[in-house]
Amino acid sequence: MTYLAPRQGLFAIILLVSFCLQTLLLVISTDQQLSNSRAQKGEQMVAQLIDEARLSLENKDRVSLSVIANRYTSEQDVTRILIKDNNGDILVPVGNAPMQQGDTISQIATKGDAVIGSVALTLKDISKGEIIAMQWPFVIGSMVLHLLLWLIYSYIARPTREQINAISRDVQDLHREQYTQLDQRGYARERERRQSVSAADGDNGETGTSQSDRLVNAAQAAASTAYNQQPNTRKLDIHSAVNQYVRTQQNQDSTLDDNTNGITADAASNMTDSDVNDHTAHKAEDSSQNANNHVSRLSATRAFDSVSVQIVFHDEFNMLERLAPSQRLPYLALCTQLLNQAVTELLKQPLLLGVSALNEPQFDESGAYVMLKAENSHAKVALAGVMLAKLYLMLNKIIHDKHIELSRFALPAKAGVSDNAQVDAMTHLLDSVGKKEQMLILLPNGGLKQISHHVQVQSVMRPTTVYERECAIFDGGNDAMIQRLADVRNAVLMIDDSEE
Repeated sequence: MTYLAPRQGLFAIILLVSFCLQTLLLVISTDQQLSNSRAQKGEQMVAQLIDEARLSLENKDRVSLSVIANRYTSEQDVTRILIKDNNGDILVPVGNAPMQQGDTISQIATKGDAVIGSVALTLKDISKGEIIAMQWPFVIGSMVLHLLLWLIYSYIARPTREQINAISRDVQDLHREQYTQLDQRGYARERERRQSVSAADGDNGETGTSQSDRLVNAAQAAASTAYNQQPNTRKLDIHSAVNQYVRTQQNQDSTLDDNTNGITADAASNMTDSDVNDHTAHKAEDSSQNANNHVSRLSATRAFDSVSVQIVFHDEFNMLERLAPSQRLPYLALCTQLLNQAVTELLKQPLLLGVSALNEPQFDESGAYVMLKAENSHAKVALAGVMLAKLYLMLNKIIHDKHIELSRFALPAKAGVSDNAQVDAMTHLLDSVGKKEQMLILLPNGGLKQISHHVQVQSVMRPTTVYERECAIFDGGNDAMIQRLADVRNAVLMIDDSEE
């Protein structure tokens, strides 16, 4: 797996700021250079204009002054020229300065010691856009250079396989140190308890060996009692129970086949022709029944009155198993509490009237399992399963984001909804096809018809098995259902806040 360079987006922002600052400095320096050169050029033009127009200015010859001024306004940088007499009256105004503002250079015209007039020349300002247009090779070259720097960084700064392995070892060492500290604390407490009991029993004349044996047995008994009395401990794994039930049914079918085929040779020799024919007919009938049962499990028209909702953690790196029990158990208890409250609040909806929960779910490392049953033929048990799965994914998204914001441990979740005949198939689909924050649906046509007016689904891309071909992925719901789920979600979170 190829990882991106660390903080690649931040490096791109730094390069963008660098490019903008470089362009800004280029514009400022170019503007300053052009302003100095234009000022020198303007002073020379004014001095030259006064020398040429001194005689005409002394005689106040407006025609000659206009001809002389028009020659200077033909320059690209000159926008306006004003020639005034010694009384300050304007003799010749040439140019369009009101339309284009700029720097004005004024100088008094004299003849000997007498003032005969004045000349004011306005130079056009150079815009920042013109500067960038003049320096476009440098701007484009700088942009390409910064882009190449970003691409080079994104390639050479990617973590190598050795660095990834080193980070993994550091994480494992950190968890190992936490477990060691917990074990040492437990050992210290146990040692203090033994010393206190040994001091109390010293007067009774018991030997050290018998005391230590008795203390170890008492500690083991207390630990087993505490484990059995712990309210959050699951004494029966529902997933294991369902798998065991399916295997039992399969074993019964195979046992019937073995009993049918287990007729000894002596019994077969004592059979008459009619008995052999009857036995063959019964065997064919049993085989056809087994085949029909297998087809009914895969058939899209199979009947159902209950659905199973499986919720599992999306734990790619098995972080939940490595987590210390002091952190794992409260997190699983929080998930269990949210799921139970979600089931309670959701089944209060009038739309799901007649649907009830058959078990009280408990979260463990493998997830949680909820079974919903329809009490009558009008109950929408399939819709209830889909809404429950989506509701918990919404709740888990909020809890996950909040925990990550507080730098606490949390895992995303994924869910699967199926009828009881496809529980094992859904478990395998969640492992192979399921992605985080995703819901898989494996229901017969009756269940798909229940949810068709409320949700949209899509098929699995490139299916490789029969179950993947029948499986559907939740792709969204209508506004009414999403709003109803949002209201239930808010109700669950308000209950949680009030209890805290």
